[in-house]
Amino acid sequence: MSSSLVARTAAVTIGLSVAALGMSVPASAAPAPTPKPYAGSAEEAAANKAFFEAVMKSVAEKRAANPTSTAAVTVYYNAANAPSFRSQISSSASIWNSSVSNVRLAATSGSADFNYYEGNDSRGSYASTDGHGGGYIFLDYAQNQQYNSTRVTAHETGHVLGLPDHYSGPCSELMSGGGPGTSCTNAYPNSTERSRVNQLWANGFSAALDKALQKSDAR
Repeated sequence: MSSSLVARTAAVTIGLSVAALGMSVPASAAPAPTPKPYAGSAEEAAANKAFFEAVMKSVAEKRAANPTSTAAVTVYYNAANAPSFRSQISSSASIWNSSVSNVRLAATSGSADFNYYEGNDSRGSYASTDGHGGGYIFLDYAQNQQYNSTRVTAHETGHVLGLPDHYSGPCSELMSGGGPGTSCTNAYPNSTERSRVNQLWANGFSAALDKALQKSDAR
């Protein structure tokens, strides 16, 4: 859910700046126009794909180091750097864990497959990599004030599991993100999205694990 989807107007920017200074906005100020839906970009799609691949590689390499493990495929996340969104992150993890069967999300305070961060960013909330093979989700304050925060978090977490953005989709489609507008509060993936994630973490993970095992054997 890129910040471009928020398309803030000058009035919104001024309003946020004034609020940040602890000043009140005149009651007569005109309401800001509804943000325009974002259509996405090739750069954003590439970042989401790289993020998913980094997460799957991390999980596969951990499993390769302990090939006798019979535990379900688990993706560990660390939310220590996003304390303001602790509730939404926990809710999004629960939503995904109740929606799919081939992978589960689990919190950890230590080394994780990806991390959550929070703050202000003109790009809004997004999923990306740190340039060193690690994945992270950034949650933007302003965007989460305009859009349903649990939907934003669950949407970005969908990138962890391999789903791309599809902004032209309906509100019932989680990965449509901000496309349906700020009134959309649905935070659950639809049947197609659930099926796709299960497929990715069955066949896709098997391929990633095979590659990780080959790398481990070559050492």
